[in-house]
Amino acid sequence: MDLDSIWNLFIEKAAGIQGVTAIEMRKIAGIPFLFIHPDENGTLDAIERGIRVCSAEVMKGKRLSSETIFVRAEGSYYVFRHRFLVPQRKMFCCGNLCIDCVRFSHDRFF
Repeated sequence: MDLDSIWNLFIEKAAGIQGVTAIEMRKIAGIPFLFIHPDENGTLDAIERGIRVCSAEVMKGKRLSSETIFVRAEGSYYVFRHRFLVPQRKMFCCGNLCIDCVRFSHDRFF
């Protein structure tokens, strides 16, 4: 799964959120942050709701989840930590007879 294309589509959709004049994603220490410049009608709650809606649209049909955390309001912009999370996959058999056990996987490496 290519997260870069997911991010590009997300930024494109999020730029259309009502109350947002500009949005930028920056990675700081490997963690993605959204810097959002609101217009005079943009409230924090509405922008956060818009981020969640755009995330859901981008993730539809994919095995992803997202996490959005408000960090701070600085001057004329809001900062959010926003991540798309891929599901963790088991790397060994735990012996509990799980239905998704790695023993039953066809794409194992020998």
